[in-house]
Amino acid sequence: METMQTIDFSFQVRKCQPELIAPANPTPYEFKQLSDVDDQQILRFQVPLVNIYHHNPSLEGRDPVKVIKEAIGKALVFYYPLAGRLREGPGRKLFVECTGEGILFVEADADVSLEQFRDTLPYSLSSMEINIIHNALNSDGVLNSPLLLIQVTRLKCGGFIFGLHLNHSVADGFGIVQFIKATAEIARGAFAPSILPVWQRALLTARDPPRITFRHYEYDQVVDTKSTLIPVNNMIDQVFFFSQLQISTLRKTLPAHLHDCSSFEVFAAYVWRLRTIALQFKPEEEVRFLCVVNIRSKIDIPLGYYGNAIVFPAVITTVAKLCGNPLGYAIDLIRKAKAKATTEYIKSMVDIMVIKGRPCLTTVGSFIMSDVTRIGFENVDFGWEKAIFGGPITGGSGIIRGMTSFCIPFMNRNGEKGTVITLCLPPPAMERFREMFMPHCK
Repeated sequence: METMQTIDFSFQVRKCQPELIAPANPTPYEFKQLSDVDDQQILRFQVPLVNIYHHNPSLEGRDPVKVIKEAIGKALVFYYPLAGRLREGPGRKLFVECTGEGILFVEADADVSLEQFRDTLPYSLSSMEINIIHNALNSDGVLNSPLLLIQVTRLKCGGFIFGLHLNHSVADGFGIVQFIKATAEIARGAFAPSILPVWQRALLTARDPPRITFRHYEYDQVVDTKSTLIPVNNMIDQVFFFSQLQISTLRKTLPAHLHDCSSFEVFAAYVWRLRTIALQFKPEEEVRFLCVVNIRSKIDIPLGYYGNAIVFPAVITTVAKLCGNPLGYAIDLIRKAKAKATTEYIKSMVDIMVIKGRPCLTTVGSFIMSDVTRIGFENVDFGWEKAIFGGPITGGSGIIRGMTSFCIPFMNRNGEKGTVITLCLPPPAMERFREMFMPHCK
C-alpha cells in the first residue's frame, strides 16, 4: 500500500466573477417535495467533486469553458429542479422551489499545466480544493442557495479541471453523475440526454402508517460522555492508495470463508480498524461502521431517478473486539451491515425519518465508508475523452467530514490501477495512522 504526505501543490488561478446559468429554455415554476431519504439531516451538506482532463489535440481551438457552460444551460431544461432553490417547510420538511434562477458557474484559468502536478495526484487534491472549486459568496449554504456550483479551470496545456459542489440533499453520487453525463452528452452534440431524469421522490416517502420493523444502529442517539466525537476543526485530509496486488496480499491473510470477499470489504475493514486504533478510543467504548448502500437495485426505482437512493446500515462492536481480533472479524461485521439492506429494512429506515423527526446519523464512534468506484465519475466525457481522475476529494463539510471516507478508482503515476481512500483525522491521529500503515507498504 502506497501513501504520501499531504502535498501542498499551490498555483495561481484567475477566477472570473461567479455567474448564474439558467435553463436555456423556459421551465415550469412549481414546488417539488424531496423524499424522506433526501431531507434527512446528515445529507444537508456540500460535497466537493473533481474531474481532471488531458488536452485533446483533435479539439484544438475548442474552449471547454464555453462548451460546458452552454451544455449546462441545455441540460438544466431537463433537470430544471436543479436550477431552483431548496426551502424548508413545517417540521423541517425540504422542498425545491423551481425558480429557474440557475446554478452558480465560475470560469477560471490556472498558470499550470497538467504535467506539472500529474505525479502528485491524487495526494495534492485536498490542498488544491480552494483553487479548483470556488467557494463563492452564498454558495455553500443548503437552504435558499444555488444547488450546484461548477468551476471549469483551463490549464496551460489545454487540459482542464471540472470542479463541482453538490448540495447532497437533492442528489446522491449516481444522481449527480447522471446529470453530469447528460451535460457531457449535450456538450458532444446530443439534443437530449440518453437517460431522461425522473423526479418521483414519493417513491421514497414513509408508509401510512409508518412503522419501524428493524433495529437501526445508525440512528441511535448516543451521548458523547467519553469525548469520542472528533472535533471538526483542525483536521487534515489525506489519501491512501491500495493496489490490486496489495488487496490480494491482505486477502490471503483471511480465513477460507472470507477469500471471496470484495476489495471494498477488505480495505473498509483495514481502514476502520487502523483508524480506530489511531484515534485511541478506550477498549470498552462502542464503535459503529456505517456502510453506504445504493438501493436502486433492491426496490423498484426507475432508471433516471436522481434523488438520494442510499441507506446506511450499521454494525456495532467494542474497540477491544474490533482492534483485538484479526481483520476477518471486521470484514464479517461489514458483510453483515451490507446484508441488512433488504426491502423491508429500507422501508423501516424511511419510516424512522417520519416517526423520529429525521434523526441525524449516530456521530459518536461512527465511521462511514462510501464506495464510489462503480458510480463512473471518471467516465464522464465532455469531448476531451475520459477523466484521469474523477470523484470526491474530501468527506464534505462539518461533522460528516471527520466521519466519512470515500473509495475512488485511480491509476497511479506508475500506471498501476487501484483504489484511493480519502481520510480526515486530527493531525496526531493521522500521524499514528500513517505509522501503522507504513509497515504494510514494504
